[in-house]
Amino acid sequence: MPTTSSRRAAVASTPTAPAAPAAKRDRTHYLYIAVIVAVILGITVGLVAPDFAVELKPIGTGFVNLIKMMISPIIFCTIVLGIGSVRKAAKVGAVGGIALGYFLVMSLVALAIGLLVGNILDPGTGLQVTDAVKEAGQGQVSDEALPPVEFMLSIIPTTMVSAFTEGQVLQTLLIALLSGFALQAMGSAGQPVLRGVEHIQRLVFRILGMVMWLAPLGAFGAIAAVTGSAGLDALKSLAVLMLGFYVTCFLFVFIVLGTMLRIITGLNILTFFKYLGREFLLILSTSSSESALPRLIAKMEHLGVSKPVVGITVPTGYSFNLDGTMIYMTMASLYIADALGTPMAIGEQIPLLLFLLVASKGAAGVSGAGLATLAGGLQSHKPALVDGVGLIVGIDRFMSEARALTNFAGNAVATVLIGTWTKEIDNERVKRVLAGELPFDEKTLLDDDEAAVAEVPEQGGEKELVKA
Repeated sequence: MPTTSSRRAAVASTPTAPAAPAAKRDRTHYLYIAVIVAVILGITVGLVAPDFAVELKPIGTGFVNLIKMMISPIIFCTIVLGIGSVRKAAKVGAVGGIALGYFLVMSLVALAIGLLVGNILDPGTGLQVTDAVKEAGQGQVSDEALPPVEFMLSIIPTTMVSAFTEGQVLQTLLIALLSGFALQAMGSAGQPVLRGVEHIQRLVFRILGMVMWLAPLGAFGAIAAVTGSAGLDALKSLAVLMLGFYVTCFLFVFIVLGTMLRIITGLNILTFFKYLGREFLLILSTSSSESALPRLIAKMEHLGVSKPVVGITVPTGYSFNLDGTMIYMTMASLYIADALGTPMAIGEQIPLLLFLLVASKGAAGVSGAGLATLAGGLQSHKPALVDGVGLIVGIDRFMSEARALTNFAGNAVATVLIGTWTKEIDNERVKRVLAGELPFDEKTLLDDDEAAVAEVPEQGGEKELVKA
């Protein structure tokens, strides 16, 4: 009969299953709770002490600028790694062509919806345009928006380095495309360079992760300044236009984009937006869709869209796929025309809006592009309406919230749609990510297997390298 000590020894010698590794705790959810609290405090300060709140604007501006300084290197690394790992250059050209075609179609759809709702609401009738309002409108005309030919020439940077130092997204995109194709042509000789770019990408995303901890402070400063400068009077007098614009953006996102996403990919837009919830909160608190651009790139790659599609679609979409801006310019133009007592017939509205569609591309990257482009476009096409731009200066920042959210939503959906059309998306991974089985790494913003690539057969029998 075994003794007690022998039984203890037997139990001690029995092999036990290794303990499961402790799951990494995501503490970043506290960060975004802090952002929500900061937004509430900012609104409160803006209403209670508006003069003091306006002085807080540099805090919000500083935070957005910190994120903007990361955009060029992130775009460069993403595109170079994406194109450099693809064997066929034609694949990249196909992605770019489909993206630009889609952007043009959706811009026209957004214009049409804004035109329909703007004519139904007719919100500008009966307003008084004072001399102060006229001066404010004329002051919004920007010299930064370029004619189409000059805009195309401006995409070429002075030097390869100046594309990064000047913060021009399209210039960075051009340099990245050239570098990616060059490394692709170099073959195995370009692999050390690609590995170096990958390490730089990891460094840049880690810095971005550190900057994000300042989000509550930036959100507080931005919201306080906006609330303090606009106040309740501006909101009350222009409530119809504001609410009409918000409703129009909502219908565009959830009916137009939501229907396309469901039909083409089978995804539910609410589930998809839940995955991007933190990015929407960041945009809402800073009034800038650019603040979420680096995170959108990282999240779309994590979702399962290939690097070439993400690297080309997201940066070009931020310049050419501005759905919210299209709706804004449409409704604002009709509002101003009604307010000035010169309502436009449909035959006048359509040429003006098509002109603004082209003009908006020349203002890509201009700070406050919505209002500046509207004023500049009216100055060129219908100067008599520029005086009325001053009517919406007071609420432009509040309308920019919906404008930025709609632009971001449009580009996020576009990335998934174009990835589906070009067969450059891992549908199984998409399902797992949206189900929460593969959580996004908020610390590094990159997957551990980011460098892993696999050979995937194409329909023609050839193979190319894509992200695993």
